[in-house]
Amino acid sequence: MSSNKTTSRTRVRLIGAVASVAIAGAVGLGAISTGTVPVLADPVKLDKPLQAPSFADVVEVVSPAVVSVRVRGETAETGTVSAPFFEMPGMEDLPDGHPLKRFFDQFREDRRSERSGPRLRRPRPVAQGSGFFISEDGYLVTNNHVVQGGSEYMVVMDDGTEIDAELVGTDPRTDLAVLKVKENGRKFTYVDFADDGAVRVGDWVVAVGNPFGLGGTVTAGIVSARGREIGAGPYDDFIQIDAAVNRGNSGGPAFNLSGEVVGVNTAIFSPSGGNVGIAFAIPASLADSVVQELIRQGTVERGWLGVQIQDVTDEIAESLGLDEAKGALIVDAKKDEPAGSAGIRPGDVVIAVDGKGIASPRELARSIAEYDPGQTVEVTVWRSGEATNLDVELGEMPTTEQLAAAPRSSEPSVTSTDFGLSVTPAEDGEGLVVTDVEPGSAAEDVGVAPGDIIRSVNSQPVSSVEDMKAAVEAASNAGRGAVLVQVERENSNRFMALPIG
Repeated sequence: MSSNKTTSRTRVRLIGAVASVAIAGAVGLGAISTGTVPVLADPVKLDKPLQAPSFADVVEVVSPAVVSVRVRGETAETGTVSAPFFEMPGMEDLPDGHPLKRFFDQFREDRRSERSGPRLRRPRPVAQGSGFFISEDGYLVTNNHVVQGGSEYMVVMDDGTEIDAELVGTDPRTDLAVLKVKENGRKFTYVDFADDGAVRVGDWVVAVGNPFGLGGTVTAGIVSARGREIGAGPYDDFIQIDAAVNRGNSGGPAFNLSGEVVGVNTAIFSPSGGNVGIAFAIPASLADSVVQELIRQGTVERGWLGVQIQDVTDEIAESLGLDEAKGALIVDAKKDEPAGSAGIRPGDVVIAVDGKGIASPRELARSIAEYDPGQTVEVTVWRSGEATNLDVELGEMPTTEQLAAAPRSSEPSVTSTDFGLSVTPAEDGEGLVVTDVEPGSAAEDVGVAPGDIIRSVNSQPVSSVEDMKAAVEAASNAGRGAVLVQVERENSNRFMALPIG
């Protein structure tokens, strides 16, 4: 009997052990219906890893050439400061070298100097951006808007080294600037500009810069568009990228996968002020030519036609007998400017310069800017239904300050709210040149087009906006519902009835 009980207890212990194994198997291996441990297959994986693009090699090579640019300016500060000086209890208990103690010691010293009397000038932070070396002797590129208003410049290398720099030159029209570090004898890592003509939409780009003052930061994306015009100036021709570009990236480079600069980051499109995936870079070809000229002479000289121009619409093209809506319509060409002196006049359409076709006003501006002042170029204009070649000796483009200070015409373009017309006095003093026609206006309905010259209204010659308004008022007082307008187009005249009001 005792033997049987012992056997039963042994059997129970064995059954319990088997159950323990089964439970352990269920926990470790999944659902197990028996105590037998199954043999699993090898885990699923790729035989060969995907070759995803890595930018590490590019970044490693180019990073030493990219710097942070810190700019300080001067501001006049006069008078005394009467604000109280605050002390923080417990500051004296902080150990020497503690960041808070250093901050309050500096704050205390500044306040003492403020209360000691008036100060003439002291440097203040102006801007912080990015830049990159383009020569081993320390020339570097950044944006004009980064250095604008500065008097002291410092570059911070990728290893944290701080070096003073001096301003070599700026070009506000392309938003480019060149600095030169003040450290002779040292050779700097530098990068080259790429052939941006080979850049295609969809190509990878790597942006390296100093967003939000964080120092060397790398982002990547693709070229998302080319030839963008964003209203920044007459030479808009930006490369659009979707790499993350933020405040502080200005002046930094966008690289291709060969480590060449395809563009200089200069602007972002953002409702919030932060990156939303649309950034704009100055193309390498434009940046390279401007930078080299800044290094040579500190400024950029550009050819100057001295004209006002506008787009050629389909309606204008049809009215002038052009096969396509291309070229630049001359709105104004003063006789004392290069174009006017050569015989170019309002109503002409520039269709080529030195045999190279001109598709738009911006293309004309960029084309002329590539020439030096004093050069003679052949300008092809469309006039009276045929092409005419005129030789123009280019002048020098006035500075922004000179343009701002130039006297304005006493008869600027004025919009007539009655007819939806924008007009300006004709060069010969007889008539008004139509510069724009408001879509859906009465003038558009009867066929008036930009480039037309209004010679008379109700048989009364007009040479100013006041003349036109007076004629319209007289017709209205006479109870007429319309005025008869004589319009010259392609040296032929026609009459159009424009409803009053």
